[in-house]
Amino acid sequence: MITLCGFAVSNYYNKVKLALLEKGVPFTEELAWLGETDPEASPLGKVPYLKTPQGGLSESTVMLEYIEAAHPEHPLLPADPFEAAKVRELLRYLELHLELVARNLYPEAFFGGKVSDNTKEKTRQQLEKNIAAFARLARFSPFIAGSEFTLADCAAAVHLPLISAATKIIYGQDLLAALPVRDYLKRLGERPTVQKVNADRKANNELMMARTRAQA
Repeated sequence: MITLCGFAVSNYYNKVKLALLEKGVPFTEELAWLGETDPEASPLGKVPYLKTPQGGLSESTVMLEYIEAAHPEHPLLPADPFEAAKVRELLRYLELHLELVARNLYPEAFFGGKVSDNTKEKTRQQLEKNIAAFARLARFSPFIAGSEFTLADCAAAVHLPLISAATKIIYGQDLLAALPVRDYLKRLGERPTVQKVNADRKANNELMMARTRAQA
């Protein structure tokens, strides 16, 4: 049995959780806040991580690849090597070129911190460039990579809402608005798996806020 460890406020945790749910892989969840992780399974103390019968695994994209290979039923990668590579390409763009860049804005957008004007301007320039490149790859027909739900959708479902919200808060403009992201996320929101992930995220957010208040 696979155990998914971390906390459900994390978009990277939810990316892996969504893949497990979509594939119908049996798994359990283990709550692990930052600072309370298993160093054997997550040497850097990051979340999420997996506990498997063979041992621990860290890094969410590695975890997706493991789940796909170990449980080939209900595949979330196309059988064709090139099409599978295109899914991986989208996954990389979503995480490295969109979400990781937008993360510079999160301290002010979501956590009451402050981001310098210089950082905001550099981040906007980089996001505009990267979103334009992403738009050349994403199909939205109806899913990110085409007609089938894939690993790229597992990432898009949890990353795109944060990018939209952060840019709207910081710049007064959703930098993803030119893409059909809103309709895409609405369609995804009709999937029971996505509904469960979102509900669990909201519940875990309340738990995290209560934990933060107790520690204050």
